[in-house]
Formats: sequence, structure tokens, C-alpha cells
Amino acid sequence: MSDTTRTSGIGAEGYQELFGVDGKVVCISGSSRGLGKSLATCFGRLGAKIVLSSHNIEELTEAEAELAGQGINVTAIRADVRSHDDCKALIGGTVDRFGQIDVMVCNAGIDIIKPAHSYEEPEWDEIVDTNLRGYYYCAKFAAQAMLDQGGGSIIMTSSVASSLGIPGLTVYAASKGGVNQLTRTMAVEWANKGIRVNAVAPGFINNFMDGVHPNLDSPYQRRAMELTPMRRRGNLSEYFGPYIFLASPAASFITGEILYVDGGYAAS
Repeated sequence: MSDTTRTSGIGAEGYQELFGVDGKVVCISGSSRGLGKSLATCFGRLGAKIVLSSHNIEELTEAEAELAGQGINVTAIRADVRSHDDCKALIGGTVDRFGQIDVMVCNAGIDIIKPAHSYEEPEWDEIVDTNLRGYYYCAKFAAQAMLDQGGGSIIMTSSVASSLGIPGLTVYAASKGGVNQLTRTMAVEWANKGIRVNAVAPGFINNFMDGVHPNLDSPYQRRAMELTPMRRRGNLSEYFGPYIFLASPAASFITGEILYVDGGYAAS
């Protein structure tokens, strides 16, 4: 049943279903840890069927066992999103396991923080291939499956750096700006085919990438908090609502949007 059908003529008993994801098949790239794993847990606890994915097989296996131990219907598929074939196999494996894919969360990401003039070519390639090429591949193959089944929702993890200048994030920011344009362009192209494409753009979040241990009392970090009107970092749990909303029938008339979840950073 399409989101549009489910939101028309809502009765009293339908309001809980409006924001529901029970029974939906949700595939999340980059979900062996951090934000992706937290989102997988939230979707799963709300009744969704979860496909975890990561290039790190050890982390992936541990995450699958953890979610399964909570009673979540979960399977794990290893995929390096920089690989066209891996992304194709990820979506194919999702459909083989659960019969369909309702929600694709493109979330796998990498960053290398350094001055703009000092990036080496392999660093550029690694960031852009993961954050932009990988998002395109996952969205492309998810859309192919969704077109066959009559629709679905694709959610990209963007960043406040996609539209604001933040020192040290040159290549990351360029990749996330590209993610925003993927979101808008795919949304327009697939809007009349039942596929919605939106993005969530986090600001500063209590979720540091592997190997990144910033000094939170440094002048840079203090300045970042000064530029965030709420004067703090976002907690992982504060991102559940935006992703669940965009995946649910409640967002059935929303596509092509970049939802900033940043404590007011982009508005200041």
C-alpha cells in the first residue's frame, strides 16, 4: 500500500500508523556503528526489518548480533560503498532476504580533517568515492528495486557543511554539497514514480568518526559551539525523529528537502 493511500481518509485509529515504520524493510549503509547503528536500532525497535551494512565485517557481525539480541529482525550484508558491484549486491541481497526494500538510508561516510591546501589525491578520492559515489550507487540500485515495487523512500545523510564554510572540511563539504544536489535532482526525477528522496543534514553531533578524537576545549570547538544557537552538540537520539518521519507515511508529500538538524547552526 502506498504512503499516499495510507494517509488519505485517516480515522482515529490511523494516526499512530501515520508515523509508523512497522513492517518496512530498511537498508542502512554505514550501520555497524555510530549514527547508522543507532538509526538501525531505532527503526528495528519500531518494527522495521533491518539490513545492516559496512565494509568492516568484524564490526558488522557484532552489530548484527547486538540488534538480534534485542529481538530485531535483522540481517547484515558486507558492502564497500565505493564499489559499484558491492552496492548492487547490497540491494539485491536486501530484496532476496525480505522481498522488497522500502527505505534506503545512505549513511556511510568518511572525513579527513586538514587544511584545504594539503589534501593529497588519494585522500580526495577516498572521501568523494565514499560520500558521493557511494550514495549514488546505493540510491541508484535502491531506486531500481523501488520502481519495480511501486515506490519507496531514500534518505541521504548530508551535513551542515554542505552549505556552510567550515575550516578543515573542504573535501568533505564538497562531497556533502554533491549529496544535496543528488537529493534534489533524484527527487524531481522520481517524484511521479512513488519514490521520495530527502536528506538529513546534521550539525555538530556527539558521534565522532573512527580515529577522530577532537579536543572539545580547543578554540575551534569552542567557536563551533558559539555558532550553534543551542550551544551544544546534538545527541544521537535526537536524529531518530527526522529519519523516522522522512521514512513514514507522514512525509508522503515531502521530497527533495534537506532537513537541517543542527541546533540552529544553519539559521544563525
